[in-house]
Amino acid sequence: MYLARFSYGIRPADRERALELIRREVAAAQSEGLNARLLIPLTRAQGGPALQFEVELTSLDQLDGLRQRTPKEGEGDWMRDFSQILLTPPAVEVLRVG
Repeated sequence: MYLARFSYGIRPADRERALELIRREVAAAQSEGLNARLLIPLTRAQGGPALQFEVELTSLDQLDGLRQRTPKEGEGDWMRDFSQILLTPPAVEVLRVG
């Protein structure tokens, strides 16, 4: 099993909007049978991510599918909306569960 973790830098003023958008992505991943969650760091290093999205994968092929997923009707393009409030491109970590 693998974990894909996406870390996002946002301004404090954009926090609520970012939470809303990540929650939409969590719900979309869960609707596809994936175990996904929003992570909110309680402590972080200087310049560390403000918010994180994590999803469990059984194969690395699922990562491509997740990133290339076409939004369903009514979902909107959350990543395009999200990119407008990101301070930097998201950092992506892929971890293998040992």
